[in-house]
Amino acid sequence: MTSATVVGSGPNGLAAALTLAAAGVRVTVLEAAERLGGGTRTSEQTLPGLLHDECSAAHPLAVDNAFTRRFDLGAHGLTWKWADVEYAHPLDGGRGAAAYRSVARTAEGLGRDGKAWTAVYGKLEERFGDIAEDFTLPMLRMPTHPIKMARFGGYAAMPTAVMARRWSTDEGRALFAGVAAHALRPFGTPMSAAIGIALGTAAHRYGWPVAEGGSAAITGAMISMLREHGATLETGVEVRSLDELGNPDITILDLDPAGAARIAGDRIPPRVARALRRYRRGPGTFKVEFAVQDGIPWTYEPTRRAGTVHVSGDLAETAVAERMVNRGRMPERPFVLLCQQYLADPTRSQGDVHPIYSYAHVPAGWTGDATAAIEAQIERFAPGFRDRILARNVRTVAQTEAYNANFVGADTITGANDALQMVFRPRPALNPYSLGAPGLFICSAATPPGAGAHGMCGFNAATSALRGLE
Repeated sequence: MTSATVVGSGPNGLAAALTLAAAGVRVTVLEAAERLGGGTRTSEQTLPGLLHDECSAAHPLAVDNAFTRRFDLGAHGLTWKWADVEYAHPLDGGRGAAAYRSVARTAEGLGRDGKAWTAVYGKLEERFGDIAEDFTLPMLRMPTHPIKMARFGGYAAMPTAVMARRWSTDEGRALFAGVAAHALRPFGTPMSAAIGIALGTAAHRYGWPVAEGGSAAITGAMISMLREHGATLETGVEVRSLDELGNPDITILDLDPAGAARIAGDRIPPRVARALRRYRRGPGTFKVEFAVQDGIPWTYEPTRRAGTVHVSGDLAETAVAERMVNRGRMPERPFVLLCQQYLADPTRSQGDVHPIYSYAHVPAGWTGDATAAIEAQIERFAPGFRDRILARNVRTVAQTEAYNANFVGADTITGANDALQMVFRPRPALNPYSLGAPGLFICSAATPPGAGAHGMCGFNAATSALRGLE
């Protein structure tokens, strides 16, 4: 019987393991931490009974993709929930903008920018199923839907600063800037608009759902299916060398590129090892969880109904913040991503006390404390917020790196989203999951299609490994 070992139990490692196990492979998953799940863990971090997602929070690309269509995670306990507003962006003076599942409803709220929003996202939303089928696979291939991908690629290739000119109001530009900032790239660089186009279209097509009971439910469903297939899952096992694994037919590493090169040692060609060690990392994140009485008193009303809130001021302010963190400097007013998952999933709250998820973009390896800056940004758009805080839990850059070895410098998206790396991650190769040696593969978020609890990196890597067996 064919055997496989998967090192790392994040959503991609578990997706790879499940894909192999379903194909009849005898699978063992090894996790260094004491809990399975990687970035999809959920726990009580502030007050008893309040459920906080430890890393991943909203999941726009996990609802409908090749992996989730292949495996019915819903039958194993996963339930998706949506807030009324997918994401919102408050501005000074009680103004702001909001993105809804409906392109038309979003456009209506944008006034004179509504037509331009529809022109960009309307056609993309209609075709997004086919587009997503292509961009969740490696880029160095002939697309299955070339004409649809050409339209998407035309927008995605632009710098955010250029793409934002399609809108003329502060509200329209800020709404795009907030979602584009998920790339953690300076707004003047090529392809910095790509994440904003992809996640913005996904919001209209699938929404930005959360998992009922916390993001741990995503990997919990995978773990349930793996056990049903007879897979072995072990925690507290730190793998330092492939020599410790014996000789499985397939080894898949859910590790950052440098970590994969270190563990693989001389099992992989020197040129591959050099490429993996040269992989570029992005800025970091500084995370603060809050327990808040009666929720956040946002001045811009739709923000009170939004699952995700981008707290960063207008386009110019957001651009300055992203440019500074990429240059190693901490802005006074950082970009803050905030999630109110309890609006979609009340099971996370305790009565009128609600869990709030937030993090700020900070320079890689930053040693400071961003708690006050995060609170000031929220207070700016929600006066009285500080008075409602009952408890907080802070996770510094160093603590984030210790939490997950893949998050080098607190880079939670596992790699810089610069133009070359978005196309050639983690190295230039027709099969980016292969480590250049028989049976050895990598499946972390450093591989296509990148960060998220969608499972596609693991699914693609395992599919490649199975093709190799054939």
